Amino acid sequence: MRFTSIASGSSGNCTYVGSDNTHILVDAGVSKKRIEEGLCQLDLGFDDISAIFVTHEHTDHIAAIRTILKKHHIPVYATEGTITGIRNSDKKGEIDFSSFVPVRADEAVVVGDMIINPMKISHDALEPCGYRVYCGDKKVGIATDLGCYDQYTVSALSGCDALLLEANHDVRMLQTGPYPYVLKSRILGDKGHLSNEKSGELLCSLLNEKMKGIFLGHLSKENNLPELAYETVRVEIEMGDNPYHGNDFHIMVAERSCISPIIEF
Repeated sequence: MRFTSIASGSSGNCTYVGSDNTHILVDAGVSKKRIEEGLCQLDLGFDDISAIFVTHEHTDHIAAIRTILKKHHIPVYATEGTITGIRNSDKKGEIDFSSFVPVRADEAVVVGDMIINPMKISHDALEPCGYRVYCGDKKVGIATDLGCYDQYTVSALSGCDALLLEANHDVRMLQTGPYPYVLKSRILGDKGHLSNEKSGELLCSLLNEKMKGIFLGHLSKENNLPELAYETVRVEIEMGDNPYHGNDFHIMVAERSCISPIIEF
């Protein structure tokens, strides 16, 4: 399997997971051109993409869906709530909804030689989800836009070989930053975004001996810094109730404006 982030951040998200025979995207929240550039670096194009899985209907996760579907008939998998949210945002009726396939949390679907299993997340969208992707005995987890987590989250993401996990903001930067109070409250709430500290805490429950790489994703441009996210998560692992040290795993901050390093396993 290969796993990387084509783009990740509060301004747009797109993740790639692939095997020798099957290639999927999770979200398409940057321009079609940007996604094409990322795929090119993987020696792929849109004609190679087997499916697109959407986490929820916010613009930073669906921005390119309309333009992609104009030229490529690629199945788009999303929950019924997310499909409704996308339909509500499609004021001009420009999106081809015949390509959409409904999914439900914890009901796996098969695409080529991969199994994709949606998982529930807590976010202020109609029916948001994360995804677990399986190929043979390998497992990848993708979970961003979750304001909080619980034992279900830990169970859903346990045993991953690689992971993209949200580390959206530094709490102090957010609290002292320029955002209005209402927006700060939304981000800090249970249906907002995961802070660096909470990301590190969750990660402590997910680490395992076979973990090949971890992306910290969906960083806020205004309320976080890549170095701060990395160091905060590393310290949480170092100080957490687990047998590991902060440098035991390959932890990377997913790039905002270009493709990230590729994890292969």
